[in-house]
Amino acid sequence: MKVTLISIPVRDQEKALRFYTGKLGFIKKKDVPLGEGNRWLTLVSKEWQDGPELLLEPAPNHFEPSKVYQDALMKAGIPWTQFDVENIDAEFERLTKLGVEFSVKPTEMGTVKVAIFNDTCGNNIQLV
Repeated sequence: MKVTLISIPVRDQEKALRFYTGKLGFIKKKDVPLGEGNRWLTLVSKEWQDGPELLLEPAPNHFEPSKVYQDALMKAGIPWTQFDVENIDAEFERLTKLGVEFSVKPTEMGTVKVAIFNDTCGNNIQLV
């Protein structure tokens, strides 16, 4: 058993696509129209193109419990998911220069260093 797909709820798939590709550096893997303006829209890491796909899921637009949960996590400052990076300080500097807003700057937490940013699509994302 292995993970092949991770879903992130987004309220605007096109805005999310621009953020995740333009600022975070992911690349588009699949873009299939599903009707009513929705798409099966997945991204992958440039460094791991055969790795897990990141689905930009429009669930909050169509399923109220998804929207409520997403809003609650955002309000509490809890990340939806986490991405690993080689150098968190360098990535923080790079993303800050691109206008990404961090609620938690790189901070030592035990054996790891973390940072949390707003993906502009309704989610906090943690870097480790």
